Formats: sequence, C-alpha cells, structure tokens
Amino acid sequence: NLCLFLHLRTGSSGADKPLIHNMINRELIRIKTVQLVYANITNGGKSMEEAIKEMDESLSAASDLYYHMLSLICDITDYAAQRYEMICTHLLERGVKSLPSDKFVANRFATQLQDNKQLETFVLANKQLRWTTHEDIVHSVYDRIIESNEYKAYMESDDNSYEADRDLWRTLYKKYIYQNEQIDEALEDWSIYWNDDRFIVDTFVMKTIKRFEEKNGDSQQLLSGGNGEDRKFGRDLLVYTLANRNEYKEFVKAHIHNWDISRLVTMDLVIMLTAIAEIINFPGISVNVSLNEYINIARIYCSNKNAGFINAALDSIVKDLRAQGRLLK
Repeated sequence: NLCLFLHLRTGSSGADKPLIHNMINRELIRIKTVQLVYANITNGGKSMEEAIKEMDESLSAASDLYYHMLSLICDITDYAAQRYEMICTHLLERGVKSLPSDKFVANRFATQLQDNKQLETFVLANKQLRWTTHEDIVHSVYDRIIESNEYKAYMESDDNSYEADRDLWRTLYKKYIYQNEQIDEALEDWSIYWNDDRFIVDTFVMKTIKRFEEKNGDSQQLLSGGNGEDRKFGRDLLVYTLANRNEYKEFVKAHIHNWDISRLVTMDLVIMLTAIAEIINFPGISVNVSLNEYINIARIYCSNKNAGFINAALDSIVKDLRAQGRLLK
C-alpha cells in the first residue's frame, strides 16, 4: 500500500536524514534507483550511459511534478474565484444585496502560493503543464471540496487566522487530491515517470504546505531540485548496482536458505541488490540507516511477509560481509 510511505521516516537519523528544503534527496533517489534497476532487469539491459541519463531525467521529472501539483491548488482557487464572481453578479442582477462569504476565495495560504516567485517562474517556463488543459479535473476537485464537511466547517468557523487557511488546504490536498484516480490518469498522459513519483511527491507537497509562513510572502522557499552531491549519490548507486549485480546476486543466493533464487520475486531481489550496493560502496552511510531505508522501500513494493524475508536476508548478508572484512563501517 503506497500510503505506507507517509510513515517511512522512522528509521533514518543524522546526516542522511533529508532536509525539508531539498526535495531531490536520498530517500527519493533510493526509490528511483530501485525502480530503474527493476526496469533494466525486466525490460532488457540498457547501456550504463542510458541508465544514468534516465536517472537524471527521472529526478528532474519528479521536481517538475512537485511544482505541477502545487499549481493545482492555484488553479482550483482561480476557478473558485470565477465561480464566486458569477454567483455575485447573478445575485446583484436580481437585487440581492447580501452576498456570500469570499473566505475560501480569499484564503491567504492559497493566494500566497499563487504569488510565489519560484512557482510563478516554473509555470511561466512550462506552459504546456497547465491544469487549464484539464479543466474537468479542476472543476471536479472544486465541486468535491465545496460539498465536503471540511469546507463547510471552515466557512462557518469564526477562526479567520492564516493558520486556519493553511491547515484547510493541507487537509483538502490529502483528502481530495492525494490518491485521486482522475488526476493519476492525467499525469500518466503528461509523463511516463509521474505515476511512480506521485506518492512521494504528494508527501513533499503536504510538508511544503505545513511549513508556509505568512511573513514570507511571495518569497516563501519551496523545495529545491536537489544538490550535486545527492544527484552524484544517485548516479553512483545506480552504477554500482548494475555493474556488480551478478556478484551481489551470489551474496543473496548464499543467504536464502532452502529457497531457489529463481523463485524470488524480481522486486525483492532488486531491493536486496541495491541495498548491498549501498552498504558496500558508501562507507559514509551507516549500515543501520541503509538497512532501514531498504526495508521501508520493501514495505511499499512488497507484502509484509516479503519485507520480513528481505530484512532477514540482508541482516545475514551484512554479518557475512563483516566477517569477510568487506565492510569498513
């Protein structure tokens, strides 16, 4: 269940734990590496250069999706303003002087996001990625929102604080945008990477909403596209895994007692191969951090039983590598 990702950070600590201001981080990179190694094994091997290029493109696509999902909030707010104006015009034409509240349209978090300089730069540079080309989605999400109990409670509440405005959108995003099948279908048309990225990018969007502060105005910092060090980590991890997968496969084979390696689920094997590559080749990352990260990835892609199997196998492999003097940490 992809929802499990919301609870993933229990095992990481120290320098390896991603900072909130950096979206392209090692957490995402590990998942990308597992996905790309899996695709390489199941769809026929690509050259190393092609695999590295695909890693770079995939990480850039995840960053684009992050901005694209934030812009959906802006477009829903724009549509709400249009609807509000139409309703008010109609009421005024009928001589009604008491107009409905504009609280949702004037939501301070949403209007702050609309004015955000980073987001505005992205939208202007990527006009082909506008939700206005999928107006049915904007209208559908808006209609679900205004019929929701959350919306009704917000409109009736006497709490007019910025915090209430921001918290409303965090709730609405989680309930009506996250895991929305209609949105998933549209994203699949835009990019081959985006459906795989969706579950992790949505968590970044919700973290971003949570950390918005009114005092920052249009200069509120959004998450960055990552630094060179993290992207190098991704390329190196991918190369180590693909280049040494036959050797690492023998490690796995030696530690799955009473089990034929040919019967292993491919994703289980890929997760173990990538974990071994990291454990052996990155002395600056503690073994416990690496193990926790890949067990968490296993909980996303595999059953609980298989995740337990992967945990036991990796633990046995680590003990053997230490006994052989292969680990310098």
